[in-house]
Parts: sequence; C-alpha cells; structure tokens
Amino acid sequence: MALQLQKQWSPYHLQGDLSASSLSSSVPHLESLSSASFSGAKFRSATLSSSPSSASHYSVCPLRAVRCSSNSAIVQPQPTLAGENKISPKSERSVVRLALPSKGRMAEDTLSLLKDCQLSVHKPNPRQYIADIPSLPGLEVWFQRASDVVRKIRTGDVDLGIVGYDMVCEYGQGDDDLIIVHDALEFGECQLSIGIPTYGIFANVSSIAELAAMPQWSTERPLRIVTGYTHLGEQFIKKLGLEHVQLLTADGALEAAPAMGTADAILDLVSSGTTLRENNLKQIDGGLVLKSQGVLVASKHALLHRERALETTHEILERLEAHLRARGQFTVVANMRGKSELEVAERILKSTNFHGLQGPTISPVFSGRNGTLQEDYYGVVICVPKNYLYDAVKQLRKVGGSGVLVSPLTYIFDEEPPRWRQLLDKLKLQ
Repeated sequence: MALQLQKQWSPYHLQGDLSASSLSSSVPHLESLSSASFSGAKFRSATLSSSPSSASHYSVCPLRAVRCSSNSAIVQPQPTLAGENKISPKSERSVVRLALPSKGRMAEDTLSLLKDCQLSVHKPNPRQYIADIPSLPGLEVWFQRASDVVRKIRTGDVDLGIVGYDMVCEYGQGDDDLIIVHDALEFGECQLSIGIPTYGIFANVSSIAELAAMPQWSTERPLRIVTGYTHLGEQFIKKLGLEHVQLLTADGALEAAPAMGTADAILDLVSSGTTLRENNLKQIDGGLVLKSQGVLVASKHALLHRERALETTHEILERLEAHLRARGQFTVVANMRGKSELEVAERILKSTNFHGLQGPTISPVFSGRNGTLQEDYYGVVICVPKNYLYDAVKQLRKVGGSGVLVSPLTYIFDEEPPRWRQLLDKLKLQ
C-alpha cells in the first residue's frame, strides 16, 4: 500500500474499504479503514491501493476530502457521532431540554414564534447558552448551532428541538429515534436545489437530465458539485443514478465557487433565488432535492421515558397549533335584521361563501324601546381568511349586514391538536 502525503491544509480523517466490490457502495459502509486516521498530518492527496485492479483514490482538495472511484459518484464520509448511545431512562437529568438555533434568521424567527405563542424565552445574559421559558417550568432551553440541534437530540443530550427540516434530514440521516412533531412552523421556507451557471457551457442547460448528459463529464473530469449537504447530496445522486459526479464540501457562501473555477455547480438552500441570480446562477428542472421550513422535532426515546417530556411536548404543540391556525384569520361581526336566528343563519349559509369554522354564530341583539327589550337585530360572527376579508364584508352587507366589525385572531384551539393524535400514533400510545 502506498501513501503519498504532503503537509499543507487542515487534518483529515480518511476512511475506506479497499475491496473492489465496495467501491461503488454508499459511503456509510466505508468503515474498514477507520484506523487510518492522521490526526496531525495535513494532506494534498493520498492514494490507497491493494492491487492494480482494486484501487480507490482519495483526493483531498482545498475544500475537503472526497472519494474518487472508477465510475460512481464521489462523496464524503459522514463523521461518526460521539456518544451515539441514548441516555438511559434512569439518567440523573430530570428536566426536559429544548434546543433552539443560536444565531441567524432561524434563531430570530424561532424566538418570535414562541413569543407569539406566549412561550417567551427568558435569557438574562445574551452570552449565555442556557435559558428558560417561565410559562413552562421544568424546561431548559439550550441554544445550539442548527446542525448540533439534531446531533444532540440523537445523542440524548436534549429532548426537543426547533430547526429546519433540511437539518433534520442531513444530520438525522434516517434515525428512527427522531420524530417530527410539527412539520410546518411557517418560517424559514426554502428549498435545497442544484444551481448551475447561466453562461458558458451551461447556458442552454435547463434540466438535471441535460446536465448529467453533457459530454464534458468523465471519470477523470467529473461534474463537481460543492455543497454543505453531503448526505442529502449522496442520496440525490444515487436516486437519479448519476455517474461522474464529485461532491465537494465547503462552508459559507458557495455561489462564488463556479465563477472561481473550484466547482461546476452548487447544491444549496434557495429561498427567493435572488442570491443565485446576482451570482449568475440558475435553478434547473429536476434539481430540487427537498423543500424545508422550521419544524419541531423530538426524540422518541425521550418522549417515552423522560419524565414530563411528553406532557411538555403536548403543551408546546397545542400552543403552536392554536397560533398557527389563527395566523391570517379574522373575526367578522355584523348586525343583521331578521325574524329569528334560523332565518338569519339560513340567509348566511345560502347567500354567502363564508360560514365560519363550523358555521356562523347567530345571537340576538337586544335594544330597548318604549321601556321594553326587543330583538330587532341578530349578531353574526364568522371567521374569515385575510385574503378573502373584503369579499366577506361585501357579501354580508349585501344580505343585510351592518355595523361590521373586524379583528385579527390570535388563537384557534381545537378539542385536540390534530398533530397530537398523529404523535401518539407514532409512539403507539393510542
């Protein structure tokens, strides 16, 4: 076996199976050389070969180490999580822990949503990484990097987390212990997509199929895609059966890589697409890996064994559901003449398109006249989405409504949050 090493960049950990049959297998199985760890060395390249017919080449570029096999996609091995064993249900920790993103737009949106749900996070010192939610005693809030939110749920260091769905998929890697408690927190909407240049050889390329079929790519010159999502990137490549593809990894802004010549394409999160356009990049048909937004994720083990974890999750979920369901909804109240509640209700149901959640609420409006109480009007209450608000007002007025009042809704509580029943089904507690 020959090793060619040159001390230059940061240290890397190389893993690989030298058998020819395993070279085309997925990276999670490449663990037979885990002992080949060079903690102090820095590499430009390392060639490992046991025979001329079964050589595997690891090229360590200035981005990170990647594997180059004869005709399959090139991917980077994922690091092994430290302390993957779950915490014992008899562990000393009795408090429930919720991990939140520590910085960035996701952190701001998460705290804003919790505040709107009357779950304000109390953090006396901005430099602290531990906080609490006064309305939820027995809960600790831990601020972590987005990737570490998922990692620490997997290792049992925390029980719950709010993070982007993309992080759950990339760092959760299909772990059965991870449960999505709420899959649509309505912030952080984006998508993980392939982006390619709008110029040069890519000018007329508009789909992933056309990109893969370009004659430029070969074993010696693969299509280089730079990304921070190596696990999802590998899955995407395998799903499409792409060949001659090399995944490079890097942190920070990736949009400059194609222009610098260090990559041909990027695989990154896209929200509005403005950053792509400003860097002369474009999305292509078939290049969408997944859609993402903020989610509430939990450890199944913790929900089943951690004291108060399930109860705390229920309260958080109920508040989230009630607030998110009410977001963009308005209460419309109008007075309407009529002979009875039934007559007014029938008029609303037959002559308007807006009937409330289960139907309009009709109640008598009492007025004093000549010393007696009379029911000349009935109050009509309905719930209307913001986009249809003015149409609802016009329709109510057309059938006799007057004195119309409009106010935004803050919460809509159901008998039981639908996602709570779904969670109990996942936990097999029903």
